[in-house]
Amino acid sequence: MEMIIKRLTLSMICLATCLSLAAQKNVIDEVIWIVGDEPILRSDVENQRLFLQNDNVRIDGDPYCILPEQIAVQKLFLSQAKIDSIYADETNVLRYVDRWVNMAINHYGSREKLEEYMGGKKLSQIKEERKQQVRDQQVVEEMQKKIVGDIRLTPSDVRKYFSQISKDSLPMIPSTVEVQIITTEPRIPVEDIDAIKARLRDYTDKINKGEYAFSSLAMLYSEDQGTALRGGATGFMSKVEMASEYANALSSLNDPNRISNIIETEYGYHIIQLIEKRGDRIDSRHILLRPKVSEQEINKAILSLDSLYNIITVDKKFSFDEAAYFSFDKDTRNNKGQMVNQNMESNNYGTTRFEMEELPLGMGIIVDSMQVGEISRPFRMKNAAQKDIVAIVKLKSRVKAHQANVSDDFQALKALVENKKREEIINSWIVSKQKSTFIRVYSTWRDCDFKYPGWIKE
Repeated sequence: MEMIIKRLTLSMICLATCLSLAAQKNVIDEVIWIVGDEPILRSDVENQRLFLQNDNVRIDGDPYCILPEQIAVQKLFLSQAKIDSIYADETNVLRYVDRWVNMAINHYGSREKLEEYMGGKKLSQIKEERKQQVRDQQVVEEMQKKIVGDIRLTPSDVRKYFSQISKDSLPMIPSTVEVQIITTEPRIPVEDIDAIKARLRDYTDKINKGEYAFSSLAMLYSEDQGTALRGGATGFMSKVEMASEYANALSSLNDPNRISNIIETEYGYHIIQLIEKRGDRIDSRHILLRPKVSEQEINKAILSLDSLYNIITVDKKFSFDEAAYFSFDKDTRNNKGQMVNQNMESNNYGTTRFEMEELPLGMGIIVDSMQVGEISRPFRMKNAAQKDIVAIVKLKSRVKAHQANVSDDFQALKALVENKKREEIINSWIVSKQKSTFIRVYSTWRDCDFKYPGWIKE
């Protein structure tokens, strides 16, 4: 449920171009640039600078040259988007803003402190401004996709490009590993599960009797740290983004005053409350409880996998590939235990390669000291659902950090070439758009070494 959050870090607010003049000290606002029929104000630049400063983002150069140009470039894309009828997905905008506001409140410590930092604006006004920022950013991204189109590269294109680069300029490829895994889950006693369900039934009773709001109990007791601070609210999601059991239970809820029955997913046990439905996207809140795994059961699981380790490595009755069939890990057991990188932000996404920091919590330290072909002793770790499990792993391969070469790193180099081509197309478009757009840069803002020199028209 937290995959989208990564895009909504507090640096997003650096895109702000319409914050209140009240946030500034002794700044007389003025128009400093005009791009098409859109003005850029001094306060736009100052507010963006302050947000970057607050987020400890370093500006490599004069902010009063770099920031106005960044705002101007955005306005070029937005102007073309109006012509091409490109709009943001309002459902996604609302979802992103809800998540951003909650993260910002958590960052500043309270709603009041956020409002104070934003120049005394009310939260409702802040949210409206954030919505416009997110709309603009989404439109810019869609406009860029349309401008770039599909980039199709052949192997010869990649080889030709890198044959023209000096060896010293080739990128460094970080160390990666391929890992196979076998897991087992410690047993949870029935009485512990019953105790969890009893607590959830008690919460439901208290909510139905009006003694507590669902959101209050979620903040106090839910073990989903990503939603607890928001009163259990998940934000708008499609059913494909939810665990299937969660989506099925939510489908049966039409009344926001009703609470679902207790459901079990891979994450634990939940009760759910509907907030709102918008088309195929649903906003809900939930309370998640996970049974605690006892040290006794962890030790039993370690002994169980230790026996399997001996069968593989000492008795040699099974190979690791064959033993993986008995693994609890549903994503790898039918693939000889082979792990696949599911980090969408990684250059290795969808492949079997992992950088060390991309491995699950508790596994990296184990793998780092292993030799290729070695099988680990059982160790404790957390899986993707944050459950305590026990695992053994086999280091299938390790590629040390090295300077890129086409034979070993073709996919990585292909991605770099595609990014280079994309950047060239975008830069060419900006230069062309500058020529056909009315642009005025006021005199005191002209003395800059701009990335795109076409802003100054004599």
